[in-house]
Amino acid sequence: MTGLRWGILATGGIAHAFTSDLRTAGLYVAAVGSRSAASANAFARQFEIPRAHASYQELAEDPGVDIIYVATPHPAHLENAALAIEHGKHVLIEKPVTLDADQARAIGDLAADRGVLAMEAMWTRYLPHMLRIRELLADGALGEVRALHADHTQKITDDPTHRLNALELGGGALLDLGIYPVSFAWDVLGAPETITAAGRLGETGADAEVATIFTHAGGAVSTTLSSARAAGPNTAHVIGTEARIDIDRVWYTPTSFRVTAPDGTVRETYVSQVEGRGMQYQALYAEQLIADGRHDSDLLPFDESIRIMGTLDEVRRQIGVVYPR
Repeated sequence: MTGLRWGILATGGIAHAFTSDLRTAGLYVAAVGSRSAASANAFARQFEIPRAHASYQELAEDPGVDIIYVATPHPAHLENAALAIEHGKHVLIEKPVTLDADQARAIGDLAADRGVLAMEAMWTRYLPHMLRIRELLADGALGEVRALHADHTQKITDDPTHRLNALELGGGALLDLGIYPVSFAWDVLGAPETITAAGRLGETGADAEVATIFTHAGGAVSTTLSSARAAGPNTAHVIGTEARIDIDRVWYTPTSFRVTAPDGTVRETYVSQVEGRGMQYQALYAEQLIADGRHDSDLLPFDESIRIMGTLDEVRRQIGVVYPR
């Protein structure tokens, strides 16, 4: 631990989960900011946080905060992250990092100009089982990787007034759920060379289901499925010429996986032993980067976050989802 002082921007469900895991890891939370004094005070009491601010501006101006976790919905990420960066704070921005690639690029440029860390809170990349999977891939345990499949499918709501179905709030399965398998495909196989997408739009014009097929360097293929209206297995698979990795439900959270040879022999079984939800690993990684005087993540460089948003932009274009401006 580095003694870095965290600020939490917003007090919704994801902020509760993240702050709980910060506490689990013994990290220091110095302040919370909300648009409501009552909400900020209640959050501060729950997590024994010294200072509660009744605005995001006050949080950004707090001299006792070093890094701010941006926990608002993604349409507000650019505004909120820019506010923090302009006051010299490092930022860990909840995924998806923004609404589109242009907004992500604006954050990256501002962070580079101010010399602070900007990092997307794609917490899955920092989980222990994902670190082990990367080791296996780097060691050639799967041979040549030829295919990947992952789904993120939940039965959430078809209520047209819900945030997930509101285009003006960046709603849709792709940005809330599809960001996980798409980012996973980038992580394992790199940038897609071709992008093909199909989707079903709900009553409001937001995407209810999205399927993608990407081709990658060397001809490898990845497929993803995302849905906010139906619950699937939520598993993931990486298939190589010498073995495959099957990641169990729920693959993007701390879980187990197996490495299986073509003849069915299980070569390795991994079972996660993680306290809490596992969101603390990204925070620990961010703290170490800052302690080392570095302003970008090795596991998810900010330029990659920008380019992933570009992939999502193209998927939305193909399925006909347009956010109002």
